[in-house]
Formats: sequence, structure tokens, C-alpha cells
Amino acid sequence: MIVYKHPECLLKDNGQNHPERKERITSILDSIKKIKEFHVDYKDAPIASTDIVSLVHPKKYIEKIFSNIPTKGLIGVEKEPYADTMLCPNSKNAILRSCGAGIAAADDLMKTNDRIFCAIRPPGHHAETLKAMGFCFINNIAVTARYLQKKYEIKKIAIIDFDVHHGNGTQEIFYKDESVVYGSSHEFPLFPGTGLEEEKGVGNIFNAPLKSGTSGIEFIKIFEQKILNPINKFKPEIILISAGFDAHTRDPLASINLESKDFYEITKNIVDLANTHCHGKVISFLEGGYDLLALSESIKFHLSALKN
Repeated sequence: MIVYKHPECLLKDNGQNHPERKERITSILDSIKKIKEFHVDYKDAPIASTDIVSLVHPKKYIEKIFSNIPTKGLIGVEKEPYADTMLCPNSKNAILRSCGAGIAAADDLMKTNDRIFCAIRPPGHHAETLKAMGFCFINNIAVTARYLQKKYEIKKIAIIDFDVHHGNGTQEIFYKDESVVYGSSHEFPLFPGTGLEEEKGVGNIFNAPLKSGTSGIEFIKIFEQKILNPINKFKPEIILISAGFDAHTRDPLASINLESKDFYEITKNIVDLANTHCHGKVISFLEGGYDLLALSESIKFHLSALKN
């Protein structure tokens, strides 16, 4: 098991009382360090090159984001009253290392077939081709998918997203791309307001909107029917996971009632699919999850299932 991290991901500041804070990462890493059942190899995330990021986001978009980074204080990239995607003086390297983690993980995966978790922030699945939003600037998982396609000529990639918020950015990037299947379970209605079942792309998009109050048992059943079954038919060569832990019952930003242990079964079901079609090839990326206790508990179950 490999875990990618970097101290510069902790320097990204979003201001007082912002839910996307450095403690998310520290609570996860502290929890991982207590795992005794298997060895974890820690690696520092490199800085992603603009050339690789531009496989998804045009260079002008990237340059515009970085040109807006303040020398002090915070700047929101969205219009008020929705300005909660913040730039601070330490944003650039945090953004590029979050993306670089996935790129390095892809190289590791192709060389060693180890399972990999990217403990990084800022997250990425809300970032569209030309739009930063939802705490996200670069779509880390999408860049990794494009990198795998370009460098390793991977023909069929599945992205599975169990964050409680729909990954509008990932869907937008691959909406007309038959080589990438995107499956998302998410509370609806909830930010960002996308992710209806009718949004099907070119038959490669599978959305499972969930009602507020959905239980773990209900979630797992819907996840299997609406997400895993169609991806099983797709037979991917690699599976990438947008691992948000905000469908946890403790999370302050949503109302789905997963318990920490439920993330074991959810992850194991994905791993079983990977073992069937991909020789077990899986990379997982941290997305959301804003209750620290839920994060510290859930990550142990997630990694334990990834390891199996």
C-alpha cells in the first residue's frame, strides 16, 4: 500500500471556520499511522507539470488561476455569495502537488501494481475544464486518467465517485468520451445541483442520486445496482476512485447516513471489480469529508479494503 502526501498540501489556507482545512489531512495521516495490519509506504507528491495538467485544463486557465494568487490574505475565485473556493499565498504548490500525487501514483501503479491512496488537498472532482469551484481548482483524477491514456495507452478507465456531492467537473470533462466511464453516487438535491440519472453522456455516465437520510444498507444496494453493475459491463483496465467520506452520518455538509464501517464494503466491492477486470489496478483520491472523527475512522476501513 502506497500513500502519497506532502507538507505543502497542509499550507493551503481557506480561512477561519472553512470546512476544507488542513486538519482533514492530519487526521487521516494520524489514523493511517496507527494501522498495524499491513505496511504503508509513504511518498511525497511531486509538483505536476503544466504540460500534463493541460491534458485536461488549457494552459491559459491554469495561468489565470495562479496569476490571481494573492501575496497575502485570501481571494475567492467565485462571485459572492458563493466565494468559498479560496486562493491563499501558498495555493500554487498545494494545487500542483495534489495533482502530481495522481500522476506519480499512475507511474507506480503501472510498475508495481500496488494499490495507492492520495491523501491530498485541495480536492478536484468539482473542477471543470475551464472553471474552479467547490474547493477545487484542478481535476486531479481527470488529469491522472488522461495521463494514463497518453503515456500508457490505457483504453478503458472507470472513475467511481462515492463523495456525497456530485463530481460535476469529472462528468463535464468526460461527458462525450466513450473511453472513460464515470459513476457517481451523491445526495440530491445538494451542491452542485448536477447528477440526475438522465445525464448519461454517450452512455458512459452513470449517476445514482440519493435522497436525504439514505441509510448505509440502502446506499450499498443502490451503489451496486446503479454504479458497479454498469461498470462491470464496461470491463475497465484501471479504476480510479474519488473517495469522499462526506456521505458519513456525522458529516456537517450533507445528510446521508453511512457509518465508518460502510466504507469497507463500498471499497471492497470496487476492489472486487478491479480484481475481475483490471488485475486489481486501483488508485484512490481524497475528495470530500469534513468531520475529522468520521475521516479518521473511515480511512482505516477504506485502506483495509483497498489492501485486500
